[in-house]
Amino acid sequence: MARPDKAAAVTALSEEFRESSGAVLTEYRGLTVAQLTELRRSLGQNARFSIVKNTLTKLALKEAGVEAQIDDLLVGPSAVAFVRGDVVEAAKGLRDFAKANSPLVIKGGIIDGKSMSAEDVTKLADLESREVLLSKLAGALKAKQGQAAAVFQALPSKTVRLAQALADKRSEEAA
Repeated sequence: MARPDKAAAVTALSEEFRESSGAVLTEYRGLTVAQLTELRRSLGQNARFSIVKNTLTKLALKEAGVEAQIDDLLVGPSAVAFVRGDVVEAAKGLRDFAKANSPLVIKGGIIDGKSMSAEDVTKLADLESREVLLSKLAGALKAKQGQAAAVFQALPSKTVRLAQALADKRSEEAA
């Protein structure tokens, strides 16, 4: 029979997995409490960094219905950054903190129900933020619309210039 405190912890973890858009698993061995506090602050409002027990995390993943296979990542001391919102921003925060504080090791993660390796999380962190990508897309679409408008406007103006040139030529021949 499971103890009530462990059952509550599994329920809370499974709820976090269900509600988050992504989760990044890390190893925190060697970080001080002050560094962990700094990491939590640096992740901001859209991510929550929690130290977890591996066996409870495995149970929570099954309870949450997450099909990603991350059992091999749940070895040693583990912590999870539960991300609500932009996963790229949280991955950047973790990557930058790991560069500055070598004891933090990114193991991998789960993004939209799919497991990711540490390299995949790093590649994700190299992406620009969602807002920047959307603004680039909007700029590209606006540029294409401008080009299309110029093409559509060029045809009537070329027709008018051609008609004017023909009229000028006829008036020269008549004179």
